[in-house]
Amino acid sequence: MHLNSAVAAALLATGAQAHGFHGNPHGFVGQDHVPGTGSSSSSASVSYTVPAELPTFTPSNIKAPFVEQFTSGWDSRWKASHAKKDTKGSEEEWAYVGEWSVEEPYIYNGLVGSKNLVAKNAAAHHAISAKFPKAIDPKDKTLVVQYEVKLQKGLDCGGAYMKLLRDTKALHQEEFSNASPYVIMFGPDKCGHTNKVHFIFNHKNPITGEYEEKHLSAPPQAEIDKISHLYTLIVQPNNTFTIQKDGETVREGSLLDQFAPAVNPDKEIDDPKDTKPEDWVDDARIPDPEATKPEDWDEDAPFEIVDEEATKPEDWLEDEPTTVPDPEAQKPEDWDDEEDGDWIAPTVPNPKCAEASGCGPWTKPMVKNPEYKGPWTAPYIDNPAYKGVWAPRKIANPDYFEDKTPANFEPMGAIGFELWTMQADVSFDNIYIGHSVDDAKKLADETFFVKFPVEKALEQAEKPKEAPKPASPSDLKFLDDPIIYIKEKLDLFLTLAAKDPIEAIKFVPEVPTAFGGLIVTIIALTTLLTSGGGAPAAAKKAATDAKEKAKDAKDKVAEAVSTGAEGAKGEASKRATRSSS
Repeated sequence: MHLNSAVAAALLATGAQAHGFHGNPHGFVGQDHVPGTGSSSSSASVSYTVPAELPTFTPSNIKAPFVEQFTSGWDSRWKASHAKKDTKGSEEEWAYVGEWSVEEPYIYNGLVGSKNLVAKNAAAHHAISAKFPKAIDPKDKTLVVQYEVKLQKGLDCGGAYMKLLRDTKALHQEEFSNASPYVIMFGPDKCGHTNKVHFIFNHKNPITGEYEEKHLSAPPQAEIDKISHLYTLIVQPNNTFTIQKDGETVREGSLLDQFAPAVNPDKEIDDPKDTKPEDWVDDARIPDPEATKPEDWDEDAPFEIVDEEATKPEDWLEDEPTTVPDPEAQKPEDWDDEEDGDWIAPTVPNPKCAEASGCGPWTKPMVKNPEYKGPWTAPYIDNPAYKGVWAPRKIANPDYFEDKTPANFEPMGAIGFELWTMQADVSFDNIYIGHSVDDAKKLADETFFVKFPVEKALEQAEKPKEAPKPASPSDLKFLDDPIIYIKEKLDLFLTLAAKDPIEAIKFVPEVPTAFGGLIVTIIALTTLLTSGGGAPAAAKKAATDAKEKAKDAKDKVAEAVSTGAEGAKGEASKRATRSSS
């Protein structure tokens, strides 16, 4: 459809006026949103903008039993281990050959000057640890463990968890390995379909003195991308725990009922010495001993018999073979009749058989024998001697204990990362281990929540942007594309007006508004020309042209309205006729 230039010009003016530059001139959405602010929108659906100047790192003044930001002197605290990995039950021997470095991220660096501890090698075992200035004893205190993980090359298979090591005299950093006793293991682990945030704690049996790992049931998933993510574990003295990811709670519960094996064993156990009596009957149903086979039960009757009523189809080709030599097959050029024998073309299904009911000798088909009953068996009845499912008797658990305060973990003397990973450059930063939820949050506000929106913006900037397509003409914006805006609005108006002129005016008010403005302009120009008689010839010509264009536009709108009215009248007449019939 060709646009009337006068109406188009009027729509152009109306659209520009209606869609002036108001509000945010940049159109940035969610610029102030960061994780943990309570917004219901996920960070994936929020748009971020790279700031003109990236924020810079300033060391925190927060005090805690252990805070690590990998500033100068970090290498005096952290020592890499090159011990052999404990591989009991395996002939393989592994050493911690993975190298460690402290450096700024090279992928999406959102905080200039902030350095991470980085596991540098792919497909290698890494181990490094740092001793606490003083053993951390969480007894009767809140324990907060928090740190950042950044997977600069992603993670297909590997760990990014930390271990808080038990405070013992045998704690030597150069010998740190997977066999080193730990109190808590916390953090991401990913391999194949396995993706979890571990929370495991070692619990000491107060009777036997043995330790047992308690694994969190249904752990949350880790974030596997290339930007920084914050993992926080909070354990309260009342045995409750909370796991947060990027400041949002993703799992919470109690140490007493959310771990496997359970902290406290059952009070009673099955008696290992109890055995089922020989005369115990545990068959709930048995064959009826009084049932007998009916006299007319024929066990020898076949399952199928020949259908004596069947007749050969008229189009059955009894003289045609089911297969024929392939007419398109040719003897290979290198075929030697003396060595290979006479060449015989391969066979293919006979095409004539496909057009008929069948080919070859016809035989009557088999059908199910209505007299077939099969081998007779006695029906089952309830067993009058049934005593139920046998179970050993319960006795008091000799190893029973009740630990009412599993949150009173043993003192911890060091932190360690003992990992195997298929991807290099797994990075850690801003570690907090202490007793203050507020201080941990404050450290996150100073670091993670500064860098996170910048990293998200850098990540989004690399992705190709797709212009959102309007869902309907009412979603069009004049400034996005004035030509499409005018064309779609006018097309929609004329389409609606052909069916219902009133609805067209209501739904697309821009067209009649623009037309009205055009009429006012024509009247003003006409008045100007006729009042003084001395108007320039150019002005008279412009007025004449505008008048003709306005008439053209008016005729089109009137035609659409008239056609719509007639169509509506016709539809109403049809409905009235149908109603009366």
